[in-house]
Amino acid sequence: MDAKESPRIVLCVGGGIAAYKSIEVLRRLVDSGYHVVPVLSAAARRFVGELTFSALGSEPAKIDLFDDTDPIPHTHLGRSADLVVVAPATADLISKIAHGSADDLVSATLLATRAPIVVAPAMHDEMWSNPAVRRNISMLRNDGIFVVDPSEGRLAGGDHGNGRMAEPWVIASYARSILSPRRVDLRSRRILVTAGGTREAIDPVRFVGNSSSGKQGFALASVAAAWGAEVELVSTVDGLAGFPGISVTKVVSASEMHEATLDLVSEMDIVLMAAAVADFRPSQSATEKFKREGRSEWHVDLVANDDILADLVRRRRDGSVVVGFAAETSDLVEHAQEKLQRKQLDMIVANDVSVEGAGFDGDTNVVVIVTADGSRADLPKLEKSTVAEYVLEKAYSLLPSR
Repeated sequence: MDAKESPRIVLCVGGGIAAYKSIEVLRRLVDSGYHVVPVLSAAARRFVGELTFSALGSEPAKIDLFDDTDPIPHTHLGRSADLVVVAPATADLISKIAHGSADDLVSATLLATRAPIVVAPAMHDEMWSNPAVRRNISMLRNDGIFVVDPSEGRLAGGDHGNGRMAEPWVIASYARSILSPRRVDLRSRRILVTAGGTREAIDPVRFVGNSSSGKQGFALASVAAAWGAEVELVSTVDGLAGFPGISVTKVVSASEMHEATLDLVSEMDIVLMAAAVADFRPSQSATEKFKREGRSEWHVDLVANDDILADLVRRRRDGSVVVGFAAETSDLVEHAQEKLQRKQLDMIVANDVSVEGAGFDGDTNVVVIVTADGSRADLPKLEKSTVAEYVLEKAYSLLPSR
C-alpha cells in the first residue's frame, strides 16, 4: 500500500515502563499497512530509545515541540492524522488530555487533532483506582475518546494488579476497527455473541461435536467492543479473556449455552448467534470411560437439544435485533432464507463451509447476509474481522432509532 494512500496513525508514547510494548504496537500497525508516525514524550525516552521507533516507524520519531525544521509540528501531526493512539497513557498524560494541557509535543498534538483518539492506560493499580484518575477517565470517555482498559497482571517492580497496559495485539485491533469505513457508534449498546462449537458428552473422554474454532464469534465480539459496545461473549473455546469491554462466560454443552444466553438476552440490543450448536446430544452420558474390549460395535442414541435460537427470539427485548448464522454445504441461500423465516430472525449470515476460505478454523470467510426485509449482500473472501464489520454495520442499521 502506497504511503500516500495509507491511513495515517500518530502513535504517542507516554513515559511508563509499558513503553517497550509500544514498539510491538508500532510494528503491528505498520505491518497492517498503516502510515505510522511515532511521537515520544521526554519521559518515554527514559524508557525506550527514539532510534528504535524511527527504524520501525513510517517516519522518524518526533520528540520536540520546538523543532527547528517545523515551527508547528503538533498542528501538522494533528491535522494529518486519521487516528491517534496513546500507548502507554500514564496517569499524568491522561490528566493532561482530560484538562486540555499542552506543554509538550505529545499533549499539544492530542489537543490539535480532530481525529479519533485511542488511549491505552498503564500504571500501578493504586493509581488506576485513584478517584482522580477515574474522574479523568470518565472525562475522556465523555469526550468521545476510546479507552482500552488495562488488564490485571504483572506490573513494574514485580507487583501484580489491575493496571497492566492492554496487549499490543488488542490495541492494534482497536485501531484497525476504529479506522474501518464501516464503523458505527455502538457506545451504550449491549451485544450478546456466542462462539465455538458445543461438545455433547458421550462419556468423560468422548463427545459429539464439530470443528468450529470460534474465530468468527471472537471477531464479532472484539470489533463490537472496539466500536464501544458492552459485549457478553458466551463461548465454548478460550479466547478474548481480558479483552476490554468483553465479559466472557465459558460453557461446554448446548444446554449450558442455552442457560447462559437466556439469562442475558432480555438485556441485549443485538444478539449474534455465531456458535456452532449441536442439534443433538447423546441420550445418556456415561459416568465412566466406555471400554471397547470384547465389542465390535457401539451404538449411541441421540436426542434433540433445545432450540436456543428460537427461545432467544421469544424472550428478546422489543426493538432488539437477533442475528442467526448458518453453515451449509449446499443450496446456501435457500437454506438460509428458510431458517431466517422459520426462526423469525431479523438477519442471517450464511456460509458454505465446503468453499475454500469459508470453512471452520480459518482466518477468512465467504458469507451471504440476508435480512428479513429481503435485502441480500454477497461478500467475497474476507478476513473474519472484516466480515464482522459488515455484519455489525448491517445489524446496527436494523435497530430502531433512539
